[in-house]
Formats: sequence, C-alpha cells, structure tokens
Amino acid sequence: MRSGGVAEVIDLSSDDDEESLPFPSTSSVTVAPSSARDVKPYELADVKPLLYPIQPPGCYALVPVKDEDPVPLPLAAEAPRVLPPPRLCRQFWKSGEYVVARRNPDADAPGGRNRLRINPKFLHSNATSHKWAFGAIAELLDNAIDEVNNGATFVRVNKFTNPRDGSPSLLVQDDGGGMDPDALRCCMSFGFSDKQSDAFIGQYGNGFKTSTMRLGADVIVFTQNQKNWTPTRSIGLLSYTFLMETGCDDVLVPTVDYQYDLTTASYTQLLRHNQKLFSSNLAILSKWSPFASEAELLKQFDDIGEHGTKIIVFNLWFNDDGDMELDFNSDKKDILITGAQKKVKTNKHEKLVTQDYIANRLRYSLRAYASILYLRVPDSFRIILRGKDVEPHNVVNDLLYRECVLYKPQIAGLPELSIVTTIGFVKGAPDTDVQGFNVYHKNRLITPFWKVASNSYGKGRGVVGILDASFIKPTHDKQDFEKSVLHQRLENRLKEMTYEYWGLHCHRLGYDNKSLPKASRALYRAKQTGAGSSPASVPHQLLTADVPTSSCVQSSMRQKRNFDALGVISDINNHQTKARETSSMGIYLFCLVTPTHTLRARTRYTPQN
Repeated sequence: MRSGGVAEVIDLSSDDDEESLPFPSTSSVTVAPSSARDVKPYELADVKPLLYPIQPPGCYALVPVKDEDPVPLPLAAEAPRVLPPPRLCRQFWKSGEYVVARRNPDADAPGGRNRLRINPKFLHSNATSHKWAFGAIAELLDNAIDEVNNGATFVRVNKFTNPRDGSPSLLVQDDGGGMDPDALRCCMSFGFSDKQSDAFIGQYGNGFKTSTMRLGADVIVFTQNQKNWTPTRSIGLLSYTFLMETGCDDVLVPTVDYQYDLTTASYTQLLRHNQKLFSSNLAILSKWSPFASEAELLKQFDDIGEHGTKIIVFNLWFNDDGDMELDFNSDKKDILITGAQKKVKTNKHEKLVTQDYIANRLRYSLRAYASILYLRVPDSFRIILRGKDVEPHNVVNDLLYRECVLYKPQIAGLPELSIVTTIGFVKGAPDTDVQGFNVYHKNRLITPFWKVASNSYGKGRGVVGILDASFIKPTHDKQDFEKSVLHQRLENRLKEMTYEYWGLHCHRLGYDNKSLPKASRALYRAKQTGAGSSPASVPHQLLTADVPTSSCVQSSMRQKRNFDALGVISDINNHQTKARETSSMGIYLFCLVTPTHTLRARTRYTPQN
C-alpha cells in the first residue's frame, strides 16, 4: 500500500505485498550483457526483506502450470546460458567487501515502515562464525538429524554438477517432513526457530544461513511438505552473487510455491498475491540459480519423494591459494578439505599410527568427522556420503583399561545432574600420540579431543575420554562452548581426571609409576620384559597394595587407593565417614569433601573390554 503518495519499503521473502511498486533508479549499475532482461531488485515488489512477519497461511491464489508452456517468460524458451562472471572475490575470507550500487529511495522516506534492514554484507560477516568448512556442513547434518522426529531415515551428502557451467556444488538432501511455504520463509530468515525441546540439536534459527554462506556464495532450496494432506512444493534462493551483481542495499530472497496433485502429477502455482509477483520471483530464480526454466526447477523434486528437502550450495568458495576449499576429486567416496591432509613421510611407527588415527583424519576427511559427529545415531537413520554409508565410530571402543567416572556439576537453581565420563588409554598408546576429551552437547560433538592437560613431559599422553555435557551451552557455530563458570569448572575437573587416571594406570603402558611401591614397580618391569610384547598387550597384573595418590587434591585429604586384579579402584578417606556399596559389576560409590567443601559424589568402575 502507498501512504501519502510515498511507496513503502519492500520486505523480503516472497510476494506478500499488495501491489507492484516500481522504484525509480537512483544510480546506474553495469551488468554483463545477457540474453534475458536483467531484473532490477527494486522492480521486484514480491521480494521482501528478512525480518518481515510471515503472512497467515491460506492467502493464496491457484494458477495451473501448463506443461507445454511452463512459465510465460522469455527465459523459458531460450537455451541455458552461462552467468556473467561475478564481481565478488571467490575466496571466502576476502569476499566481504560489498559495495551498495543502488539504494532503496523510500528506505528513509516519511511514512515508511520502521523495521530493521539487513545489508547483504551481513550474510558474509554472519558466516565468518564458521572458521572450518566441516563445521558448516555439520550444521546442515544437524537439521537433517532433527528431522528424525518427522520420520527422516537418511541424509545424503554428495557432489552436484552445476548444469550451467559444470562447476562442482554441494548437495545435502533428506527425507524428513519438509517445509511448507511459511516454514521455508522462516528458514530463510534470521532467528526463527521452533526447536526448543531437548529432542532437537538446533535452537538459534541461524545455522542454515551461516553454514550455507560459509560454504558457497549461493544456495537454492527445494522442499516438499504434506501438511494437512495438501502437498506443497516450494523453492527459495539465497544468493550473495545476485545481491552483489545488482548492488542491493537489502537482503532479497525470491521464493515460489506450488501445490502438487498426486493423482495427476501436475503442478499449480500458489500465488500469495498475483501472477506478476510470482513471475518476477521466478525470473530471478531462472536467471541466478543453476536452472534456467521453471520446468528445470520443478524437475529437482523428482527424487525427493513424498516429503523432504534438497539443498544445493553452488559457487563454492576457494581457499587462499585459489583452489576450491572442498576437494571432491582426491577420494571418490569422501569430501576432503583441500590442503589440510599433511602426511609426513616417516618410518617412525608412532608418527604413522598417530597420522592414521581418527583424531587426525577428522581434520580433513568429512567421512571421518561424520563418523564421530553424533554420540548415538538411531538405527533407522543413515548418513550417506557420496553413495556410501558412514559407519559410526565409537571412540569408547578404542579405549583400554576403561573407567567410568560420575561427575556432578553444581548448577544453582537446577536439579542435581550426573554426567558419566568414560576414560581410558587409546589403543596403540603410547605410540599413538593422542589425548583429550570428546565433549558432546545433546548428542552432537562440540569439541573433538579437547586437550585439557598440557605439559612438556608427556603426562596424560594417550588418555582419551568421552562425555555429554548438555548442561553447558555451545557457541553458535557449535565448535566450542561458551566460556562460562560451568565451562571452567568442567575443564578443571577433566584435567584432574586425566592426571588422576594417568597416575593410576601409566605403568600399564610401560611408564615407571613412582606412586607404586618399589616391589610392584619391579614386578611390572620384569613381567613386561619377559612378555616380549608392547605394554598395551600385557595382561592385567595382580596387585594388592595400598598406594598413596599423587593428586594434590587427594594428597591433601590423605586418601589411599586399593587396587585389585581387575584394576578397580576405591577411595578411602580416614578422616570421613566411609560409605561404599559394591555391586556384582565391581562398582564402588563413595562421597568425599574437596578442599573447597563442595560435596561431590563419584562412581568409578572398570568395564570389561
């Protein structure tokens, strides 16, 4: 609507405005010649900015799509053409220089809407929260995993070839519930999320935008939904290339919607206002996406099924050397980070086994990273990477002399929590030079092999742990935790746990454990020498001795530990009331008071390998 003869500011996301509002040009923009008419951003009354409230559902008109004439536009009858070279730099960390070539003349006009406007440069700066390309892909996998609640059984990650220029693109597709037209507009907007329960990984409503814009300059989404038994199919385009080439000073996202008839396999255009608005959105999609006509766009729904979502990220970013950041060629069953795989030629066994362990491979191999990304994956759900299932890798199965420690964080105002941490020596230690904790949040890996114990004399080498710390909030990119007091307490406790475990079991790997009696130390050295094998393969030794601990916390409490043949340990404090319960599994439960007088309960047991 117009107010006082002044046109309102156009809002983002589709075609909800009541009439076409042609904006006069205030400056010229030079764009490479094209066979199709260049659509100017402020001639598109149906394209609206991101934070505009979504129109109530049901406000649509229906227009059948004719097979012989898919869309009444000149583009439909013309051969596909190659897009003009984009002016933006294809290196992600250098592509944030955005120049506004055209301003909306009514943005500051009296009577215009009071709303937050978003400069397209924000798409790039928002995506810089992802320092790592695999972290961005993990966000898209999270959205697919969340769709398990809507019946999803797989997520497929693969290479997609752009039909316009043959360049590689990234495809992520799932068979979840899909999105209806309004849900797609929320997905393309910032901060809209209904994932508030513990059943979902996502929560901020920002992951799709940060992840896709971190991986490439442009993304197109195809989604099919059967909400209320009415099949709808929607297409949306978030294109940094389009915004830069046309010099927009606001984020514009063209979307189109269709109703699909299952009996006749025919499409009907869903018009949020009129045909002109729908057609102008379709014109942008046909020009700036990999698909040059409405028929080509609709063909992308053929392999989605009755419901699901397909995401194609194209114009992928390059690294600082000018090479595409994602490597699809080196391994046909994997996606690698270009230049991240740095294998050192060496004959040393310890370096070879360390290079091949998953803690190193996940830095450059998406298959390795995806295999430990989730603590538990439903049996009915599959992660398919380039045509082959990703087999989950449970790091717990890599551990020797495992113990489980119960950690109870003290959180004011919340019920007492119990966090089980599994800790042990990684197989191949000490040759495998790996240590740290895999810390998850709501089943999602946040910090892989977090090295909390750092020293120059090797204490803690080979000690690996796994825990789910859902009581701490992760950062928005889900690659770290917020640096809160709870996080600091957890870090300190895991450091104590590492040194404590090392002090109790390092002799099993051949280290000289000075906390053991001299007779026991000599026995271990003799047994290991006589066995003629690596320390990790030496069977459990029978020790019956009270050994003073080396931990500063426990030494101040003058505690002692008892060892038995299974490696089970129980703490005894002579200055406190003893409370110990022993089960058939060899579990010992006890309570102790730390020097800060914080009550802590802990369970320790050694499961069978």
